[in-house]
Amino acid sequence: MSSRRGQLPQEQRLFIGGEWTEPGGGHYEVINPATEDVVGLAPEASREQVHAAAGAAREAFATWSRTTPEERATVLDRAASIMERDFAAYAELAQAESGATTGTARGMQVAVSVARFKRYAKGALEPVEAGLPPQINEAGPMGKAGVVGALTVRQPVGVVTCVTSYNNPWANPAGKVAPALAMGNTVVVKPAPQDPLSVYRMAAALEEAGAPPGVVNVVSGARPEVGEAAVDSRDVDMVSFTGSTSVGQRIAEVCGRDMKRQLMELGGKGAALVFEDADLDSAVAGIGTTFSFYSGQICTAPTRVIAHRAIYDALIEKLTGYIGYMKVGDPREKGTVVGPVISAAHRDRIESYVELGRKEGARVVAGGERPASFEKGFYVAPTLLADCTNDMRVVREEIFGPVVVVVPFEDEEEGIALANDSDYGLLDYVWSGDVARAFRVARRLRAGGVGVNTIGRNMEAPFGGFKKSGVGRDVGSYALHAYSELQSIVWPG
Repeated sequence: MSSRRGQLPQEQRLFIGGEWTEPGGGHYEVINPATEDVVGLAPEASREQVHAAAGAAREAFATWSRTTPEERATVLDRAASIMERDFAAYAELAQAESGATTGTARGMQVAVSVARFKRYAKGALEPVEAGLPPQINEAGPMGKAGVVGALTVRQPVGVVTCVTSYNNPWANPAGKVAPALAMGNTVVVKPAPQDPLSVYRMAAALEEAGAPPGVVNVVSGARPEVGEAAVDSRDVDMVSFTGSTSVGQRIAEVCGRDMKRQLMELGGKGAALVFEDADLDSAVAGIGTTFSFYSGQICTAPTRVIAHRAIYDALIEKLTGYIGYMKVGDPREKGTVVGPVISAAHRDRIESYVELGRKEGARVVAGGERPASFEKGFYVAPTLLADCTNDMRVVREEIFGPVVVVVPFEDEEEGIALANDSDYGLLDYVWSGDVARAFRVARRLRAGGVGVNTIGRNMEAPFGGFKKSGVGRDVGSYALHAYSELQSIVWPG
């Protein structure tokens, strides 16, 4: 997918109102994080074009919101089939844009997108009405005595701006676009500037699948003005955002002016409590995914290990050994476990945190130096920081890279207190051989989700965070609820 000598990179157009449109702000280069080659030229939308996309979505909403669930399900199902048909090309592009390993690009990016479109094709057919028990009212100022029936109806919100993250250019947009469309909303997608090309392929698949003009619009740009316009447009009713807490806070401020609905999946600093009776091999395998999965660029990672002193040294030894087996390298090569991070700027940011950890008194057990064997590419060595305390910035702030910090604790109460002493609360984890204790501890953790002896996810369970990790819940049927408004209808019985 990268450009080669003598070949010009492909220029992508915006997708607005069913038309592939030349961008008002020209194009910018999308860089392959592994090779630093140019993958393609992404369009830079003007502010007026972003607002035009929102206007097209507003116009399309009037019709799309009145289509039958079966019609919407058919479009989503067809789109999934098109993604399956072009699976290999999509995975190749996703890998080139994001630096993901081959297994991740195929299995966790494109395949998850296909699964989500299929899931919400079925989701479009889920009931949106629910009856409530009738209420008997006495005669009074509000009228005669009688029985009043009630019905709740989930209605589409309207136009939804979907601002997506750079770590997964297929699964993350699919998790927003598919349930939003299933509920009868129309969307304006503003993809992350680092890897937007895959999202345009998704739009093309939906166009081929029969999505009417204006139902799906995609506008990209490297300038902040593009995202701002996608949020502040008066035609937008809701913003669904995945990204950093700081950006989410700014978006929320803009949404507050017009009372736009919000769904925010923000940062995380997942605590992994490892008790003295834990299966350490299981815990290490789970925590070790921070080093490998998306090269640590994932908000759900167990990056903050809180280890009981009885197993503290043994856990650090096993984690160090685990890192030793990880091949850092070209994500296209067989056997590569850790690919590059998304950009040179992000690599530098991660490295600055490691250096900060040293200055704060943390002990660098493994990693800490840039891999020396690569002339190009934004590679970061998996890094383990031990002897940390909860007041260190490397413990409190989201690094979003292959860096794990380890903090010791003495007893259950201290472990819970350390885990909860965080601005974040997305996903936490508990490893213990005592299942009753593990569930008892899980109930006391201030996090939207808790994994007990696993990093696995149930993809029908609600997903979202406490505190600064976000607002609202999605995944499964909860995503359909997130992209809908609840209406009550009452009548005399």
